[in-house]
Amino acid sequence: MPWSSWPSIGTSWEDGRAAELPNMKKFELSTEEGEYPIHSISILVGEDLLTCLWGGTKPHIGAIAVALPRPSIADHSVTSSTVSVFTLLGHKEDEIVKMVSERLSARLKRNVVAAAGIHWDHLNEDAIAEITDNCKRLAEKVGDVVERIG
Repeated sequence: MPWSSWPSIGTSWEDGRAAELPNMKKFELSTEEGEYPIHSISILVGEDLLTCLWGGTKPHIGAIAVALPRPSIADHSVTSSTVSVFTLLGHKEDEIVKMVSERLSARLKRNVVAAAGIHWDHLNEDAIAEITDNCKRLAEKVGDVVERIG
């Protein structure tokens, strides 16, 4: 089913009919800066956040991370997060999902699951830096939307 066919925020397609889903909201965002755009779909599942990032020629799931907010070890008045990462064999999105989930969990003070699959052939260090920067920008945008809607 194409993304554009997904139901709007707060609905589902159970049995082909739209139905209200309490405490769930979905939104899509993209970064278009440079040569390497990154896209996301995020779902607020109650108080938790699920976000998926992809880009390139072969979107997939290369790594997932689960981040839980907690008081900072250095300063208990600051919220930090603890992250666990699972990387599929041969993939390199682990640093991306760790960074995205950790930032969002600490900022939003909620549990965050992030998944990512980003693929372009023959990337050099500058391209990888641009992709990482676009993922950081996208995480900021996701955080902005969550603070606004949920």
